[in-house]
Amino acid sequence: MKKTLLVILTLLLLIGIFAGCSSKGAKTNDGKIVIGASVTPHAQILKQTEQMLKDKGIELEIVEFTDYVQPNKAVDEGSLDANYFQHQPYLDQFNKDNGTKVVSVASIHYEPFGIFPGKTATIEELKDGAVISVPNDGTNEARALMLLEAQGLIKLKEGTGFYATVLDIVENPKNLQIKELAAEQLTHSLEDVDLAVINGNYAIQAGLNASTDALAVEDKDSDAAQTYANVLCVKEGNEDDKDIKVLLEVLQSEEIKKFIEETYEGAVVPIFD
Repeated sequence: MKKTLLVILTLLLLIGIFAGCSSKGAKTNDGKIVIGASVTPHAQILKQTEQMLKDKGIELEIVEFTDYVQPNKAVDEGSLDANYFQHQPYLDQFNKDNGTKVVSVASIHYEPFGIFPGKTATIEELKDGAVISVPNDGTNEARALMLLEAQGLIKLKEGTGFYATVLDIVENPKNLQIKELAAEQLTHSLEDVDLAVINGNYAIQAGLNASTDALAVEDKDSDAAQTYANVLCVKEGNEDDKDIKVLLEVLQSEEIKKFIEETYEGAVVPIFD
């Protein structure tokens, strides 16, 4: 009897282990989506979809993050069904660096990068040796440097493009000091630098609007607008999940497009038709 009971318990344990392994990272909670998002504007946009999704029989749980690392790890590990906070170049680099398998489902919006005044009020007033802060993660640093180059402040090595770093600066006539900081720290350190090139979401979070407060912004029709569009992401293999497809349909709806345009006034731009 004891031997039979032991065999049964062993089989149940094995079934549990195999079930856990097969479902890890797979979306199995039909009718509910747990999604990670940056506080602004992503979580704000997602909150506008809650009732629309509820009307379609789907509950949306939004988990807010203040960093760019945990949302991808959580999707890869399966504790989140999706995330919405990043652009494709950042996702590609993150997967490469961390061995994760997170994929984009579709582009939702674009946040223009802006150059914001700190101790110096205008670009023209920049003095020799002035300090400009930029985000320190690879893809966003390149984007910031390209914006500085577009204003004639520096020149980058030809061909570096979206992979440029401070080491690729070949001309710096004003001997500008480029200070690399974590993206979430850029707004907090504005009073300590002359200018700062700030990610759109962190600018909004600090009450800044690239279209009205920045000294220069990326062109909405530039390559950056397409390259750096913010994407809805899931773990590889979950792209065709029926709940995720409904979420995408709602996120790309006319109602959400109107909300983005009216709420952010150019600081966030819908990238879908």
